[in-house]
Amino acid sequence: MSFPAFFEQVPTISLRDPLAEFLGAAEQGVIQYTYSDIVKLAGHSCPTVAGAYLMTVKALQKLYGSDLPERGNIQVEFKNDLLEGVTGVMANVVSMITGATTDNGFKGLKGKFDRRNLLHFNRAINGAIKFTRLDSGANVTVDFNSSVVPAPADLMPNLLASLEDDTPIEGKQAFAKAWQERVKQIFEQAEHPELVVFKE
Repeated sequence: MSFPAFFEQVPTISLRDPLAEFLGAAEQGVIQYTYSDIVKLAGHSCPTVAGAYLMTVKALQKLYGSDLPERGNIQVEFKNDLLEGVTGVMANVVSMITGATTDNGFKGLKGKFDRRNLLHFNRAINGAIKFTRLDSGANVTVDFNSSVVPAPADLMPNLLASLEDDTPIEGKQAFAKAWQERVKQIFEQAEHPELVVFKE
């Protein structure tokens, strides 16, 4: 596989998954996720995927501090409906990292490790996504503002043009490079105070 070089510069996130430890899938249950892992899941890299990744990473850092987040012990609530806009794309990213699922996840073993009913939609929350620790009840709600890194004026017209079969390959490649350049800039601005915002 050959990904854009900046993927390797994106900070990773490590979590402890008690189920992975119990079943011997990872030593001490420690699992690390990279942005490349998320791209493999989503099948693409875009501002939405980058935003979902950053919101999750920053929310879990806020909730757990220097401790490892516990995968499968986090409830996730979305303000919007699963089928609205890009909510489904974001939910897939968040679900992969946190382990939270609706009713289609692991059912558990004798009441332990159940991953179902931890992912919810259409919630009355003051932000895009709310993350809650099940052990302590501590929670954070976050928003993502992609306009902090505005798209070049010609990016969307070039996207539409690249969808046409008769567009030269050079034009399609130039669009793809520009598209990933914006994603790269989003990660470069990860600490911008208005990019990922914690809501009260």
